[in-house]
Amino acid sequence: MTSPADLIINWDVARATASRLVPPGPPLRPAAAAQEVADLRRAAAEAVGYVHTITGLSAAEGLGEDQRDVLVVDRPGWSTANTESFRRLLTPALEAVAEKKPQLVSEGSSAQVVGSAATGAELGGILAFLSANVLGQFDPFHSSERAPAGRLMLVAPNIVEIAQQLNVDRDDFRLWVCLHEQTHRVQFAAAPWLREHLMSSISTLSASTLSGVESLPQRIAEAVKSLRQEAKQDRAGQHDDAPAAPARNRLLEALQSPEDRAIMSHLTAVMSLLEGHANVVMDAVDASIVPTVKTIRRRFEQRGKNRSPLEKLVRKLLQLDAKAAQYRDGQKFVGHIVDTVGMETFNTIWESPEHLPTEHELHNPDKWIERMGFTPQG
Repeated sequence: MTSPADLIINWDVARATASRLVPPGPPLRPAAAAQEVADLRRAAAEAVGYVHTITGLSAAEGLGEDQRDVLVVDRPGWSTANTESFRRLLTPALEAVAEKKPQLVSEGSSAQVVGSAATGAELGGILAFLSANVLGQFDPFHSSERAPAGRLMLVAPNIVEIAQQLNVDRDDFRLWVCLHEQTHRVQFAAAPWLREHLMSSISTLSASTLSGVESLPQRIAEAVKSLRQEAKQDRAGQHDDAPAAPARNRLLEALQSPEDRAIMSHLTAVMSLLEGHANVVMDAVDASIVPTVKTIRRRFEQRGKNRSPLEKLVRKLLQLDAKAAQYRDGQKFVGHIVDTVGMETFNTIWESPEHLPTEHELHNPDKWIERMGFTPQG
């Protein structure tokens, strides 16, 4: 029997669309491609030891010896894997929506067939774009006999292409990329509860967002009314000392229920923490580990400023630049905590959900230190 979730999104269309639209990677002869795979696997194994040394997390011990959950893929392979990840992650929310709105899953109806295919095509287009821009990814939501607690994917053609564009040492660049992704693998090994915690939050938010269609007109009207009121106050000079957030952000916030905003705030803080922590680990790497690390950092950061107009547009639509800003905030949070109370004390953040920072604490790390009852180092 077809799952209700599969009637809302046509996953076959998503997979096929992504495979069709994926741009070709750099040409490699079979022998060169096989060598790249071997080199990436070696770099992935080597990176774990450095992550262990930098973070002091005991969960990293032995992870470099187990390569069963390390997958080196091409662009179509990455998009296919992520189609399955989205399916697994969204199924609970989609089934909840289907239960409330059975009209969406009237199997065989023209609305169901066209709607699910259109949604699948949209998802496939997004995955196709991302497949050419992702260097690596730890997928904590994957579970299989070979990789029961998530898997690490390294996108070989993208790593080759970016290393060529930056004209940097290939061995150093592989290790630099693997350090970031293996840090994520270690995070989830250190916090085995984190996978289910995130899945629960994402499912709740997704179900609420997908099922709230009927209330959108009223919420939009309320948002517009609120924005007009603020505009009047601005003209009256009542907000001179407290500039308001951009109108688009306020509108998006108004379209969410208080419960949705709370979950979104929590997810933002957690994802910023994970990425910020990985960036701190990468910044702790010096020339003794990656000899050309300064050159790689400088050229990689410069590359982000030279995007094509089309890529800039797509990144805006997907809010990738907004996410990058959030991750920089996470890096500042982690760096401040480590500098103030030390890495060992910071590592208590992985012990339970209660230790995770709120979004407010993410921007005010001393508040987290105070809540946790830690004393700054002398």
